[in-house]
Amino acid sequence: MAVGFVSLVGAGPGDPGLWTMRAVERVAAADLVLYDALVDATVLRARTSGRCFCVGKRAGRASVKQETINRLMVRSALQGKRVVRLKGGDPFVFGRGAEEAMALTAAGIPFEVVPGVTAAVAAPELAGIPVTHRGLASGFLVLAGHSRDVLDRALAAIRPGGVTVVVMMGVAGREEIVARLAAHGWSDDTPAAIVCGASTAQSWTWTGRLAEAAAAEPPAGVAGLLVVGEVVRVREALSAQPAPSAVPDEVKYGRS
Repeated sequence: MAVGFVSLVGAGPGDPGLWTMRAVERVAAADLVLYDALVDATVLRARTSGRCFCVGKRAGRASVKQETINRLMVRSALQGKRVVRLKGGDPFVFGRGAEEAMALTAAGIPFEVVPGVTAAVAAPELAGIPVTHRGLASGFLVLAGHSRDVLDRALAAIRPGGVTVVVMMGVAGREEIVARLAAHGWSDDTPAAIVCGASTAQSWTWTGRLAEAAAAEPPAGVAGLLVVGEVVRVREALSAQPAPSAVPDEVKYGRS
């Protein structure tokens, strides 16, 4: 039997309308789709006749181990199947896509990577916050929020306020993140935002001072991230946009 093929596909920040054309093509042709928890399962099943299994990981919930996901991909490909590993955001941005690619390489399975729109950029953007802006921030730093050591090493390498900081998976631990930023010299008055459910019907955005972020009350069970930097002020400048009823759905900014 001929060996199959695996596509590591990015599904973007949540809205299926933000899937790339290649992502749609690969899903439609798949025999098996292993998808993340943030992927819209109803839309997925409408776009493929292949079998679909949720293998996503969510904080605080039981999840499929990464080793099991790797074995499923390899075993299915060895059976000649076209496999899609459909991941939220981009496969290589905190998506363990490189780990999966390495497992496939070790097993001799041919594969491809189909980039997706990462929430690190898309979520702030949909809330009216650019991660870079002339005169405010010439770069941005993307971090995972669940490791104090990683935060400390990264923050020690940059000047406070010098770049935009985007902390993914950082909403639940925002009190500790705010404390680490303060310890590295970031002002309490630094603009900050919490963006949850970007591009979905659960979209929610909070903005304020960094010192106030821990007291914000984001919706429970909705994935989100923390944005810190002067670029958050741009959202205010964009508040004069037309009313939502006058703007097509595909170009609306997320609103709190």
